[in-house]
Amino acid sequence: MLDLGASFVASVARDPGAEAIVEGDTRLSYGDWYRRVSAACQGLRDLNVLRDDRVVTALQNTTEAATLHWACQLIGAVICPVNWRATHDEMGFFIQNTDAKAVFHDASSKTAVGQRQIPVIDVDADWQGVVGSNAPDASPTAGPDDLSLIFYTSGTTGPPKGVPRRQLAERAAAVAHIAQNLMPMRDRTLGVMPLYHTMGVRSLLAMTLLNGCFVCLPRFDAAAAIRLIEQVRVGSLYLVPTLYHDLLAHPDFTDADFSATRRLGYAGAPMTDGLLARVAATFLPDSFVNHYGSSEVYTFTIEQHAARKPGSAGKAGLNQEIRVISLGSTDPDDRVGV
Repeated sequence: MLDLGASFVASVARDPGAEAIVEGDTRLSYGDWYRRVSAACQGLRDLNVLRDDRVVTALQNTTEAATLHWACQLIGAVICPVNWRATHDEMGFFIQNTDAKAVFHDASSKTAVGQRQIPVIDVDADWQGVVGSNAPDASPTAGPDDLSLIFYTSGTTGPPKGVPRRQLAERAAAVAHIAQNLMPMRDRTLGVMPLYHTMGVRSLLAMTLLNGCFVCLPRFDAAAAIRLIEQVRVGSLYLVPTLYHDLLAHPDFTDADFSATRRLGYAGAPMTDGLLARVAATFLPDSFVNHYGSSEVYTFTIEQHAARKPGSAGKAGLNQEIRVISLGSTDPDDRVGV
């Protein structure tokens, strides 16, 4: 069970009644979501999207985006999630570079996607036409060595670079995320980090492996985030430092109840000593994890007591090996002594 499709089906079988995903008034159990994912699998096949074909998605964090992600894992298609803020020319590059068989977009990216030579699906208008019919329960057809997704990273020179990730690597990263953040079964997390970034996908996969709940927030808004964290009783919060700052600065934060939020994590940028101290003093979390890494490998290093060791990137994360070499050396075996 080292492929993601089998992992999803296993979670459904383990607890079909557990709440899987929340978005606004939509609250789906694992059994309900499996039916939608299965319909999406059939919808992709109807679009002639088959194993190893590429699917570009330019979507905010919605139920549809999460459903497409899992449908691709089950049928073995390679999802290529891109920034919904991309320009028309950038979208053209992503589509050409991946040799995509279809593109899914929502209102946020409609103009940028425009008309293309391949099927273009507007999930706001055409979603039911693609996945509205009943479909048999989908069975996983991909293996652990099949590609799961292609992330795009912004390089300092030239166009963005595609980072292919296999199902085995994605599942291993999700398991590492669970372990490193001490997440329990049936945890709940705020799904606000974009699904075109490793932080967003890590949150989605981790919750599903745990029969947890992925609480969609399509676009970050501090007031909406505070309301969801409180009302849905989010247990694990995984954000970039600027979003923690925005939460603490919002007037609604003072009176909100964050007692359910026991695990904090951050990545993407360093957090200042002052902000670290304020976040720790406000939430009083059981764990506060600094993740240092990249899209290529998920996480190089972690520090599970970030507030106690400000500025520390920690030690090697699960599935990783690191070394420190002498400054200016070009020899990877020129290790610095301990």
